[in-house]
Amino acid sequence: MSDQQITLKPNDKTQTESCCAGSESAQTASRDNPADIRAEVQNHYGEVAALQLTGNASSDCCGSDLYAGEDLSQLPDAAVNSSRGCGNPHAIASLQPGETVLDLGSGGGLDVLLAARQVGPSGYVYGVDMNDRMLELARRNAAKAGAANVEFRKGDLEDLPLPDGTVDMIISNCVVNLTPDKSKALAEAYRVLSPGGRLAISDIVVDGDLSGLPVSEEQIRAGLSWAGCIAGALTISELNRLLQEAGFEEIEVTIEQRYTPDDFNGEIPTTLAGLRPEVVQDLLQRFTSSGIQARKPRG
Repeated sequence: MSDQQITLKPNDKTQTESCCAGSESAQTASRDNPADIRAEVQNHYGEVAALQLTGNASSDCCGSDLYAGEDLSQLPDAAVNSSRGCGNPHAIASLQPGETVLDLGSGGGLDVLLAARQVGPSGYVYGVDMNDRMLELARRNAAKAGAANVEFRKGDLEDLPLPDGTVDMIISNCVVNLTPDKSKALAEAYRVLSPGGRLAISDIVVDGDLSGLPVSEEQIRAGLSWAGCIAGALTISELNRLLQEAGFEEIEVTIEQRYTPDDFNGEIPTTLAGLRPEVVQDLLQRFTSSGIQARKPRG
């Protein structure tokens, strides 16, 4: 019997205000070439960080709009405005004072700084990111916020720079789907969690599958952006299988929001442009922003 629970929230709605979906400047990487995928992601998010570091970024975007329940007023603007998430992992993490937390793909540091506030001075928060400019931005934001219980490390989700059994909780916001080898990334997450440790992430997953459409799944994914969080999204069943293979239990996936053509800012990929509007709507609404929870067995 599966240890997975899938929940559809009563207020399940279309995705709004996240910059994950529409990534006009990103070049589409080959699905089969991890180096291309990493290069696309590095370039896209490096540009986001560079704009914040130089003070040339606008504040009319992005994933920070999804943090309605959090107090962002005391955080540096660059931490808030550099967020490119698809949800709010803090809404499901239930962090406690004294816990050690790891943020996968910590970006400009928004989730790390929020977590640092929740775990307090007796807790500690690590942020891991592979992008040098994002790490520079995050460290600058932490210094501005006066956060003494945080540390940002350079690393890849598939090879985390932490020892076994180090953290009580792993959070992440729309990052696991960016990794070429998600099986390895989830196995690494499992490795660094302590027995009984929890996983609470927001990410994009496909509800059902991508069959029954006039274009193939390969064509659909080839036309979408990895850096925009869509092309690499797992189906819920694939995600459940990989979490179980990594060793996780108490798996729960809660669908929060669904995507629409509006989330692409009018820039529907060429592969989909010739499809009837109702077909495009059907396809895109299969991509969901979801909350994903799981636990490492206590021993």
